[in-house]
Amino acid sequence: MTTTTLAVLVPLLPFLGAAAGLLLGRTAPGFVRPLAVLPTLAAAVLAVLVAVRQGGGKTIEAATQLTPTGSVPIDLALNIDGFAALVAVVVGVVATCVQVYSTGYLRDDPRYASYAALVSLFTSAMLLVVYSGDLMVLLVGWEIMGICSYFLVGHYWETPEARAASLKAFLVTKLGDVPFLIGLFALATDAGTFRIDGILGAVAAGAIDHPTLVALLLLAGVAGKSAQFPLHNWLPDAMAGPTPVSALIHAATMVAAGIYFVARLLPVFAASAAAMTVLAVMAAVTMVGSALAALAQDDIKRVLAYSTIGQLGYMAGALAVGDRGAAVFHLMSHGAFKALLFLAAGVVIHAAGTNSLSAMSRMSGLTKRIPDAYWTMTVALLALAALPPFAGFFSKEAVLVAAEHTALGDRTVAPAGAGWLVLVAGLLTALLTAAYATRLWLLAFRGRGAQVPDHGRQPLAMTTVLWVLAIPSLGFGLTVTYLDDWFDGHALTPTVTTAVLGTGIALVGAVVTYAVWRTLATKAPAVAAPAPEAAAPHVAHPDAEAGKVEAEALHLPHPAEDPADPGRALLGPLHGPAAAGFHLDALYAAVFVRPVLAAASLVRFLDREVVDTYVRGAGTGTQWLGWLVRRAQTGNVQTYLSALLAGSVVLAIAAVLVAAGA
Repeated sequence: MTTTTLAVLVPLLPFLGAAAGLLLGRTAPGFVRPLAVLPTLAAAVLAVLVAVRQGGGKTIEAATQLTPTGSVPIDLALNIDGFAALVAVVVGVVATCVQVYSTGYLRDDPRYASYAALVSLFTSAMLLVVYSGDLMVLLVGWEIMGICSYFLVGHYWETPEARAASLKAFLVTKLGDVPFLIGLFALATDAGTFRIDGILGAVAAGAIDHPTLVALLLLAGVAGKSAQFPLHNWLPDAMAGPTPVSALIHAATMVAAGIYFVARLLPVFAASAAAMTVLAVMAAVTMVGSALAALAQDDIKRVLAYSTIGQLGYMAGALAVGDRGAAVFHLMSHGAFKALLFLAAGVVIHAAGTNSLSAMSRMSGLTKRIPDAYWTMTVALLALAALPPFAGFFSKEAVLVAAEHTALGDRTVAPAGAGWLVLVAGLLTALLTAAYATRLWLLAFRGRGAQVPDHGRQPLAMTTVLWVLAIPSLGFGLTVTYLDDWFDGHALTPTVTTAVLGTGIALVGAVVTYAVWRTLATKAPAVAAPAPEAAAPHVAHPDAEAGKVEAEALHLPHPAEDPADPGRALLGPLHGPAAAGFHLDALYAAVFVRPVLAAASLVRFLDREVVDTYVRGAGTGTQWLGWLVRRAQTGNVQTYLSALLAGSVVLAIAAVLVAAGA
């Protein structure tokens, strides 16, 4: 079988699995789980085979015209270079892990069939984006992911939080997709093709007439899809969906799509110094702001959501200094340990059984209950904090090294100012990342919140996946010396300067956070456990978010918060704004939502009080005229003769008066 055929099957198999799962979900429920796992697993295996055959060498290309347009043609094209081959492997592996995990996590969910089918469709759409060689075909996968996220985030549509979160995610990403679509059309018009290789050739030949405008339009869509400032605010709210969906969105699909798109078309953005500067500013603000917000969150999933935003900021920063190898390397590393973090968080939440969803300040006694989640999440947090030898250290160092080279003028793809901005923001974010990662570990596994009843051991499918993902979280960075051919041929190894500086800063953040927590824990009184009558029997629903449902249904008391939370002490007066996401939602409500609602109210008033008044007036006037005419038609001949005589008299008098006047 040719490599091209294998590549076509990679996105096709999950799509067929999704279609079959939807068709057989009701009639043959026994086939739902195999149809969820096996096609995705097969796609992951084929993606590995494609990567082996591609080998980091010559790009694999194939195309056939999809439809004649009369102007710019649209082709069903493959364009698989080293980046595409490796990213497809990450997508396939993480999606398979999510599907396997979900078989245990949602084993009692009545809507599991539609959930699994949508996850498969989500996976297929991302794989289409990764392999596509034509921007219009890429756009199809891009938009399918948007609608899949809407349905999956709103999986628990009975709750208002899930409904609002799904709608917000859809609308905010669509806000960026509108200029993104315009940018695609403008780019294709200048280049004369939607083919990626043709566009890159046009950029090299200087045939793009308005590179800054095109790049900025495209960046709007990237900011929405990859949750970059100022369109990042949908991602924390998307935690209302099932935790495996969060793992898929954050690690392997939707939010990675924007970064991957810029990496594929980096020469388009590099053609404009202004666009690279805007990207650097966007990345710097995203990194620092999201790290501060993560340090103030109490919900474990919102901490991880803001963490994802910050790590995507690192990737955007690498692209802003012209190093797509560092960006994609961090994308892959982040995909492994962030998927592990979310899936382990699902185990933590269910074991904690809090009735505040996933509040870390109310967790206690989890280390012995869930040893698998404890050890694997510790590995993932060390990778997130970028401590050697974990995967996050090598990939984050690659970003810092790229920024350092640009700042010192060793690379001229981007302005030196962009390099300094990304470097300083990256180091500050490394400090904050280590701080909130340490805080999460302390509150979740060493917390002093009120312990609640044990919900039993987790299914084997869930714990096995955690250990599978722990392997790349620990060892993926060690492969950096073997990946040069896959990443444009330049080395991604750390330098002494950034390694010492970045690791030292991360250690400072971790040690200071631990010291503050230790001080607060010593001074704070112990938290009382719930009363014995609050103890509840084991509820077999494995869904992590069902912790809230279980506790409310069983009328458990509200567990006491852990007073030893270092977040407040570290942030001081910034804690309130950071916990509220720096009130960005309120700002958008004041600047955009309220004026639109006010304009809508004005239009409604004008329609009701002005337009409808004229319409009603015309109808009323016609009715009155009809009433008058009807009253005149009495059918009495004497009345008609009297009216005729009176009219004749009036006319005669008028004629006399006219004659006298003349």
